[in-house]
Amino acid sequence: MFYIASPYFSLFLSSILYAMEKLISYPISVVYYLCFGLCLVIFHPVQWICLNVFGYQAHKKSVDYLNFCLTLCTRILGTTYTVQNRDTIPKDAPIIFVANHQSLYDIIGIIWYLRRFHAKFVSKKELGKGIPSVSYNLRHGGSILIDRKDPKQAIPVIKQLSEYIEKHKRSAVIFPEGTRSKDGKPKEFAQSGLKILCKYAPSAYVVPITINNSWKMVKFGAFPMGLGNNLQFIIHEAIAVKDYPFEELMEKTEKSVTQSIKI
Repeated sequence: MFYIASPYFSLFLSSILYAMEKLISYPISVVYYLCFGLCLVIFHPVQWICLNVFGYQAHKKSVDYLNFCLTLCTRILGTTYTVQNRDTIPKDAPIIFVANHQSLYDIIGIIWYLRRFHAKFVSKKELGKGIPSVSYNLRHGGSILIDRKDPKQAIPVIKQLSEYIEKHKRSAVIFPEGTRSKDGKPKEFAQSGLKILCKYAPSAYVVPITINNSWKMVKFGAFPMGLGNNLQFIIHEAIAVKDYPFEELMEKTEKSVTQSIKI
């Protein structure tokens, strides 16, 4: 009888722990969101001053430290970060980071922990307005905004980003799943955005990144937050764009990302 009942007991215990975590998270999440929102409000004018008075480098530093502060805010929730193989990323070359996408916290982690690569994002146009600090950086920091309902509009702006990273030896970040995975399970990778990036940044390296546990931050929805998660960023071996036909490069990239995802 014990062996028959044990799976049900484990399920019951998991449900109890889930409910307790959610209950405990309510007051902690209130404190977290107050700190998170305060950072966004404070850094919005800081970004404006840095960009308009001191230029790109100062603005870039302000964005770096905004995201540093946002990672500190997540410590309130018991969040920790692990970044593996960061030193394997090629230097002094354009980089195309390709990652699975689980939540907003993917972006915060990439901006801060990979800050030396000047990451620029391919983002949906809706994020370009209404969010203090975030929208300003997307509009003025070198990232691009695309209309996912109008694929033709995306082609020239992604081409522009490709040429930008090729010229300045900076990096682009693309989430080829298109939308966030709510349970960590990877969605099918779309090829079009990465194909344009590779075509117009021929000296670039594609660097696959696997992100784990980011979805658990929002497993209850936007409120309350998940507690005690370790966000893991696994950086895989760089792939030179010039060394492979695109179809093979795409296959290698997707396999590298997805095989290390932990559900």
